[in-house]
Amino acid sequence: MPNQEVFNWLRTRFFPHIWCPGCGHGIIMHSLLRALVNLEKKKTQTVIASGIGCSSRMVGYIDACTVHTTHGRSLAFATGIKLANPELTVIDVMGDGDCTAIGGNHFIHACRRNIDITAIVMNNNIYGMTGGQVSPTTPVGSSATTSPYGAIDPSFDICKLAEGAGASYVARATIANPKQAEQFIQAGINNKGFSVVEILTHCHTQFGRKNKRRTPIDNVNFFKNNSVPLNKAKEMSPEELEGKIVVGEFVKKNIPEYTAQYLAMVERVGGLKNGK
Repeated sequence: MPNQEVFNWLRTRFFPHIWCPGCGHGIIMHSLLRALVNLEKKKTQTVIASGIGCSSRMVGYIDACTVHTTHGRSLAFATGIKLANPELTVIDVMGDGDCTAIGGNHFIHACRRNIDITAIVMNNNIYGMTGGQVSPTTPVGSSATTSPYGAIDPSFDICKLAEGAGASYVARATIANPKQAEQFIQAGINNKGFSVVEILTHCHTQFGRKNKRRTPIDNVNFFKNNSVPLNKAKEMSPEELEGKIVVGEFVKKNIPEYTAQYLAMVERVGGLKNGK
């Protein structure tokens, strides 16, 4: 793929970016842009929404129809945009705290509706921008500014949460395999329904330095050494999977999409009112 095609999707006037050197969010942005180029999407027909946080700054760097909204509420904005114009490609980029803490209610109901939005959840296990507090995905025992003696809250499994809430496409990758992330994002956009692509990344500044993963390469190696493909994971015991990251496509199902059902209802009700 010509790099120029990807470069054309960038708002270069906003560079250099605000992310820390070595942050994995840039890798995820590149995977997203490559997926959009592969699918031959048009900037004027592509909407990318975000909330608040390091991951949510991504919309400032992508030259498409973007909306930087409030913390945890980006899926509500994205839902309104999709309902207003179902022909648009709508993507929502979020962090783990943005998505599953303050935005948790919006997340589960977007899954339940199965509305045609692709949610890319960048999971770095921490609130990176606001000081390194514990998030809903911080592993038990991990240190953070609000858990100096180790987190004791059980952490969310975002993919299991999405599957249980009704999303029709659910997948997980890590920044150590950006090509796989690109493929899952592309599959999520192609899916006619609510798609969740969780991508494990790192915040070496806030999480890594407190948990023996101080440098970006420490984190990349951690993901490489601890990722297990879904097919292999099915053959492993719970003890063998302890501390491992299962990657792959967890849900791929064809179920009715929300905006299509809504438009069908409008047509049906209009016919009834006209005596048809």
